[in-house]
Amino acid sequence: MQGLRPCSNDVVVNLDLATNPSSSSSSSSLSIDVDESTESRIQRLISEHPVIIFTRSSCCMCHVMKKLLATIGVNPTVIELDDHEIPALPLDHDQQSPTTTAAAALRNRTPAVFIGGACIGGLESLVALHVSGHLVPKLVEVGALWV
Repeated sequence: MQGLRPCSNDVVVNLDLATNPSSSSSSSSLSIDVDESTESRIQRLISEHPVIIFTRSSCCMCHVMKKLLATIGVNPTVIELDDHEIPALPLDHDQQSPTTTAAAALRNRTPAVFIGGACIGGLESLVALHVSGHLVPKLVEVGALWV
């Protein structure tokens, strides 16, 4: 994983999440366990953050997702994945249909937003949730937004 950074106009923090045998493990959500698989690390991050976006570096769709959420008042956690880590992302239920090819499913995995541990999907799904009026209540429900 390339980095973890909050979506903010003022502060950007990049932390190297690459597994390093010399790194020590702690109880922090940013701790790295050298024995932890990429899948386990991703699942842990999803469960520990109310709103998290997994993306590739310089993804314009991720930028739009962050701006939409920031406009509402939410600053999501953003994780930039390396290409070899993207297959470890859980597929959302829409991408598991038998008509979806494996290549298309992998290509559509990023950017992916998770709210309250549930995969919302990509930008189109996030916008649809917002337009339908269900995004704000979902964000309030998971504690990412106070109204």
